[in-house]
Amino acid sequence: MEYDSFISVVQSMASMGRQESERVACVTLQVLERRLSPGEAADVARLLPPELRSCMTPERDRETFHLDGFLRRVSEESGLDRPTAEKAARAVLAALRRAVGHKEFHDLRSELPEDLQRFLDQAEAAAPPGEEDDPPFAGTLPYEQFLDRVAAETGLDRDQSRWATAAVLEALGVRITAGEADDLMPLLPPELRPALTRGLVEGGPGAVALPLEAFIERIAEREGVTPEEATAHARAVFSVLREAVGDKEFEDTLAQLPDPYRILLRQRTRG
Repeated sequence: MEYDSFISVVQSMASMGRQESERVACVTLQVLERRLSPGEAADVARLLPPELRSCMTPERDRETFHLDGFLRRVSEESGLDRPTAEKAARAVLAALRRAVGHKEFHDLRSELPEDLQRFLDQAEAAAPPGEEDDPPFAGTLPYEQFLDRVAAETGLDRDQSRWATAAVLEALGVRITAGEADDLMPLLPPELRPALTRGLVEGGPGAVALPLEAFIERIAEREGVTPEEATAHARAVFSVLREAVGDKEFEDTLAQLPDPYRILLRQRTRG
């Protein structure tokens, strides 16, 4: 990714001028680098435009902070007020996602605490498409409608439905093959694809032999809910997934899952 393209993403998403975008881009990368291991920071820096690599110097001491500390540091070091710094940091991370690609973005994400991971997820969902990004949306159920269907199935609110859907798709990405994930991607709203990709990156190209109990446990831990609630959420998301991708693709997905999965996930959650 060229430097001008990186800064253009920040300018567009943060509604900032060129010089301010350049400054906040470097500041955000400096703060992010302090939260990463030296090896991961070096890996990210190598994929940045040359003009930005000096913003990430792994020689700095590693710090421990969560989302609030991240945004406070960006605000203080850039001279921006907190709301503006948050918007700008999200824009920089969206540009970073486009610059470093799926795998490296999820590698760096894995080193961050949960609240910072969610902030990166928001940035990734808002990132403009790059050359190697997922294909255009070819499905029939847009993002907001997908979440509305999950909410109707479970009784969750919008934010809860968002996290439940992400948790289930992330676990599914671990359990299915890369080929099946590639078939699902065009039929999923772009905002949901990062969750499936995170699971795929973790699981690798082949399907991981994940027993149903471990699958449900992953969802429960990701959401912070009980296994019973996670089971209900899995049923709901799969019910909506069937509507979103169609019967044939849904059955292809189920074909990669053992019988206990298929029995559970064919059931509906609410009347």
